[in-house]
Amino acid sequence: MAGPTAGNSTAKAAEGQEQGTQTFAFIAMTCLFFFWGFITVLNDILIPFLKESFDLNYTQAMLVQFCFFGAYFIVSPFAGRLIDKVGYQQGIVLGLLTTAAGCILFYPSASFHVYGLFLFAFFVLASGITILQVAANPYVAALGPEKTAASRLNLAQAANSLGTTVGPIVGAALILGVVAADASAVQGPYLMIAGLLIAAALVFRNIKLPKLAHVEATGEESDGNIWEHRSLVLGALAIFLYVGGEVSIGSFLVNYFSESSIAGMSTADAGEMVAYYWGAAMVGRLVGAALMNYVAATKYLAVNALIAIIMIIVSMNSTGDVAMWSILAVGFFNSIMFPTIFTLAVKGLGSMTSKGSGLVCQAIVGGALIPLVQGVAADSIGIQLSFIVPMLCYIYIGWYALNGAEVNAADS
Repeated sequence: MAGPTAGNSTAKAAEGQEQGTQTFAFIAMTCLFFFWGFITVLNDILIPFLKESFDLNYTQAMLVQFCFFGAYFIVSPFAGRLIDKVGYQQGIVLGLLTTAAGCILFYPSASFHVYGLFLFAFFVLASGITILQVAANPYVAALGPEKTAASRLNLAQAANSLGTTVGPIVGAALILGVVAADASAVQGPYLMIAGLLIAAALVFRNIKLPKLAHVEATGEESDGNIWEHRSLVLGALAIFLYVGGEVSIGSFLVNYFSESSIAGMSTADAGEMVAYYWGAAMVGRLVGAALMNYVAATKYLAVNALIAIIMIIVSMNSTGDVAMWSILAVGFFNSIMFPTIFTLAVKGLGSMTSKGSGLVCQAIVGGALIPLVQGVAADSIGIQLSFIVPMLCYIYIGWYALNGAEVNAADS
């Protein structure tokens, strides 16, 4: 009679140990999300800084985002294959070290005062973050039941948003707060970030993360054609436009708030205001992680896209505080878009998850192209009217939520 009882106890103990291991892994991964959020949002601070330092127009300044997010398009396919070969954990270590190398390159870029070297440094840095994205997003989504994957990834992305909230405050103080626009102001901060990333790589090299059999690398490339999954392709386009719209808005906030008709702020004060944009996203992700346990992900996504469109229209047709706070409010409604679209896109891919993740992360190249398009628009029709560019992006996302994402349910 003692046999079954002992067996049940052993099973419960094993289940409890597995849950504990997954909880530890989730905490470790959320720290990772914080790191790359902090680093990525510093672009919003560096764009007006480099614009002034190198006397650039809006289109030239947006080459920062072009090179940064262009890395996602070029590196993502290779990152997917890399993770197939070495596994998620070693992929994370390589991603952290590559990101650190990009940060270190800021030192010679500033010493030689060459804008082209800065752009190369952004590309290398973003290549590392691309590897992290391809590895971390599907790994977190798989750390538990599939039905709560969107909620779980939203919670992890909240840590990413904490990084994007803290980043502008730190960046504004250390970079925009300098007396003169001297490129050497970036050297110290980016060397410190490189040191933290190397330390994080050593930690991830030595901790034990659970292997997830249904998505983990087997040492061989998985079979199948991801282009046959229409839901994945539509989701990748949604990611392209979402990242493009979100990054484009963030990239223009400092210059937008410096306009006399909007807020007339100094660049340092306007840089600190960027924290509200990303902070709103952090709050929105926490709210979304809770509500999406009860509300269908597609409906929640559609509502957020609609309100984001309304906020942009309000900002484009107003001045002063109304224009400023309405565009900042878009951050709240951006909040759940990336993790929700991501989980809908890769749902049901099984062994092709890393390939699907690579395609979705490749679509992050929208962050390279959309800001450049808005930069051209700002140079021709003015910065305020140029926000029509991200508004068009949210229109597609709303359509995807109501139509394109429904295909996923059929595929899964």
